[in-house]
Amino acid sequence: MKKIITITAIVMVSLANAQAYKGKGDIKAQVGLNTQSHGTGINLSTDFGLGENMSYGFVASYLLSVDEVAGEKPNFDDRADFKVRFNANIGNVFKLDKAMDIYPGLNLGTRNFGAHLGFRYFFTEGFGVYTEAGIPLAKYDTNAEGFEKYNNQFVFQIGASFNL
Repeated sequence: MKKIITITAIVMVSLANAQAYKGKGDIKAQVGLNTQSHGTGINLSTDFGLGENMSYGFVASYLLSVDEVAGEKPNFDDRADFKVRFNANIGNVFKLDKAMDIYPGLNLGTRNFGAHLGFRYFFTEGFGVYTEAGIPLAKYDTNAEGFEKYNNQFVFQIGASFNL
């Protein structure tokens, strides 16, 4: 039994050479759970490396489970959000392991201009996990009411990340 555990540990360590951000030409895709006040849903995002510490990307979110407001159910456009974003991939600045990356950034979406902070960890060359939190910095409608609050507030995400 000791030999099996030792061999398994050696194989796992030898596979742990994944890199969370490679720089220019790097492409990441992520799928995860999106949670916010009064709603949960799915989040899809992609990032494209521009340079050693910069990337841009696109985000699509859709709330699957939401609370009704005044007895009404939200429409598709109340549940959906689309964003363009810019990231500063700074895992190497903090001298983190190559399998890890921290990425603060800015995003421009259908509901607001916001900021996000994320973290990725890759177990293998192609698969990892991520977590991300985002907040609006400037809302298009400063008096957001009812469904306008969806995708226009603090958002937390967690899910899987893939190297493409």
